[in-house]
Formats: sequence, structure tokens, C-alpha cells
Amino acid sequence: MNIAIIGLGKMGGNMARRLARGGAKVFGFDLSDQTRAQLAAEEPNFTGFDSVATLVANLPQPRVVWMMLPAGEISEATLAELKTLLVPGDLIVDGANANYKDSQRHGAELAALGLRFVDAGVSGGVWGLANGYTIMFGGEREAAAQVEPFVRLLAPAPDRGWLHCGPAGAGHYTKMVHNGIEYGMMQAFAEGFAMLKAKEEFGLDIAQISELWRHGSVIRSWLLDLIAGTLSEDAELKDLQAYVPDSGEGRWTVVESIELGVPTPVIAQALYARFASRGNDDFAMKLLSMMRNAFGGHAVAKH
Repeated sequence: MNIAIIGLGKMGGNMARRLARGGAKVFGFDLSDQTRAQLAAEEPNFTGFDSVATLVANLPQPRVVWMMLPAGEISEATLAELKTLLVPGDLIVDGANANYKDSQRHGAELAALGLRFVDAGVSGGVWGLANGYTIMFGGEREAAAQVEPFVRLLAPAPDRGWLHCGPAGAGHYTKMVHNGIEYGMMQAFAEGFAMLKAKEEFGLDIAQISELWRHGSVIRSWLLDLIAGTLSEDAELKDLQAYVPDSGEGRWTVVESIELGVPTPVIAQALYARFASRGNDDFAMKLLSMMRNAFGGHAVAKH
């Protein structure tokens, strides 16, 4: 079993490790010489290359090339290069958090060249190396069969934690919705624990409460496990700023819900809360304060 991984960052690097430890021969490329050298030193089944062209030239046919790159310009450029290097029957997997519409386009473009394409939504984060990755992927049946042996190695177990969801685009669509749900769950936990912390008269120990809820509670989950682990070390989160980025998938989920006419108020509100964390609601809040003062004479706070 031979596979190439392009992009050996936090996700791609650990995926390469898990594949190599599962018995696959992994051919890897990353711009960082140090990253390639470190992986080669750790994993006997890993070989690093200093260019995509050299990697492809050394990868036995039919080739499976799995990209773990940021969605957008970098992925598009790498796909364009791979089109000139691969031959019919070779397969490209896009493991980025890409827009599913881009994946549909990529699938059609590559099919016209005789190349196979799989769009893979990958969940598991930095814990995937030890616990395995949940993989939802799309593509034609032949492409799915070609990539399945590697998906089985990456998943938590060969018979679970992965699913061929449908044609090209289906994998990234499923991952998009997955991430939208994730936004809502995270927001609910954040708001609930904020309420616990604000009730000062009870002196609630939120670290102990988070640990309590992990056992038998309806809301027990991996997210709660992560919360409990963090709060046990720093219940005040002293070193963190109240700033929450978004990867784009929450935005796509909300846009798609509008196009489908499917209401997703929880996901939408969770996305807006992230925008608010960056100060993007500051002017709006000032206007609200001004209006309350103007119509009701309510006091305003000034610098």
C-alpha cells in the first residue's frame, strides 16, 4: 500500500504517522525540510521529498495523492500542478475544509482528464493520531474503493468511523454540516458555563461541575471532556483572549441553510457570536446605548 501526503502540518503530519504505523508506505511532501526530516526519523515507512514532482515520480502507479492543505489558493495551485503530473487511473484526495461546490467542480475537471477524485472531510484534530479520524468522503464508486484501504487505517477502527457519503462534493458537504453543528454545541457549552461562573453568590466550582457532567449526564460528550480537562488546570482561563476565529465552514452552513430554506437559528447565532468576539459588534452596541438614552433617558457609559 503506497500513498502520498502533501501537507504535513498538525493534521497531515499525524495522518502520515498513523498510515505509516498501520503498514502503508507513505511518500510525503511539505515545504519545511525540518518537518520532512523529523517524520522520516520517526517513521521507517515514511519517505520525504523536496518537491511535488519528485514525489509523484517516485510514487508507484496507480497513485493515491492525499492533499492536507488549506482550502483556497494553495490547494488550487497544487491541484493544477498535479494535473500535469498524474496519469489516468491516479487518484487525488482533497482533505481540506473545502467548500463542497469547489469539490464538485474539481471532480468534474479531473474526471475529464481520466483522473479520480475524492473529497474527504476529516475530523479528529490533534487527537486523531491516537484515537483515529472520522472521515466522511465523496466520489465515484471506483474512487471510493481505491481510497478505502487507507481510510480504514486512518479511522478509529476498520469497520467504523468512516463513510462513503455519495458523489464528489458529498464528503465536504457532510463535513460542513458537521462543523455547523459543532459551532452550536460549543456555543451552548460556553454560554452555560458563563452562567455558572456569573452566579457568584453560590461559589460554584465550575471545574468540579464540568467533571460531574461527564458521568451519566445527557450532555456528556468529547467537548465536555475537553472543557473539564482545561478547567481542572485553569478555571479562570487567564491566558486566553475572548477572540474566536471561524474557519469558514460555519458561514457556508448558514448560507446553505438559506439557499435550502432550512432554518438553522442555533448555528447562525453561534457564528454571529464568533463575529461579536472580535469587536465587530462594538459600534452596534454603542448605537443601542445611544438609542436607549435618546428615547428613554437611560444612562450611557462613556470612556
